[in-house]
Amino acid sequence: MKWEKKGLIYQPSGTLDWGLTHAMVPCADKVNGDIYRIYFSGRDKINRSHIGYIEININEPYNILRISKNPILSIGSLGCFDDNGVTPSWITNHEGKKYLYYIGWNKRSTVRMGLIAGLAVSDNNGETFKRVSRAPLLERTDNEPFSLLTAPCVLFDEGTWKMWYVSGVEWVHEDLPRYNIKYAESNDGIHWRREGIVCIDFEEGENALARPCVFRENSVYKMWYSYKGKNNYRIGYAESDDGIKWIRKDEQAGIDVSESGWESEMIEYSFVFRHNNHLYMLYNGNNYGEKGIGLAMEA
Repeated sequence: MKWEKKGLIYQPSGTLDWGLTHAMVPCADKVNGDIYRIYFSGRDKINRSHIGYIEININEPYNILRISKNPILSIGSLGCFDDNGVTPSWITNHEGKKYLYYIGWNKRSTVRMGLIAGLAVSDNNGETFKRVSRAPLLERTDNEPFSLLTAPCVLFDEGTWKMWYVSGVEWVHEDLPRYNIKYAESNDGIHWRREGIVCIDFEEGENALARPCVFRENSVYKMWYSYKGKNNYRIGYAESDDGIKWIRKDEQAGIDVSESGWESEMIEYSFVFRHNNHLYMLYNGNNYGEKGIGLAMEA
């Protein structure tokens, strides 16, 4: 698979209080026809993340049709798991509601950060979202004791809610966590059964496997994700027959950093979706989306 890069489709202008810089972890949700809403997190003047969106016509992606003046989800109450930022991870549409799975940020304590998944739901077509709980969606356990339980990708598939998420394995030191990608199931999208099933594990020299993006096509589960080892983030690819046992095929990801520019050092946080007969990919570049959101199209 090869991708044709279309460049940046959104760059922070510095005029939005909630998104002065960055446009991190883009997530597309179809509005109607060719119109898509792209959720992402921008950062305010003290570097806290908030979730907002832009709307585009996928055929004219550089023309922003609409942008949220205010965040649709902001930081949680002081002391909660998301009191220092929120970042979108996935939108699941189910029975007239939109389930926004998101990443809650905590500041450094003994380690650099805490990242745990949360859930907010909209019953008005995404205009507003309400937290399901002030507590995190995924609680720490003895098998997963670290505050790195995050970036869920959630599909309602064959009558079951299926999640692929990032799970902390260890902290090498206070600034270097290691995390891989695991699988969980649910009956309602809220309460999850986690049995420690590893879907994507480390290859030699890697310490980070992040932001899974899964969809099912022709009975094959396909996942794009980000991996980091000796180099900064790159985009990988894997396939599975059942969504649980995966084969890494990173050489088929079809996209890499550029020789220069906004994505020359890192490329990450891909979100892949099909529109009509074409695959599209949203992604971030250097410094975790500092310059904005890029778009690529299947060549």
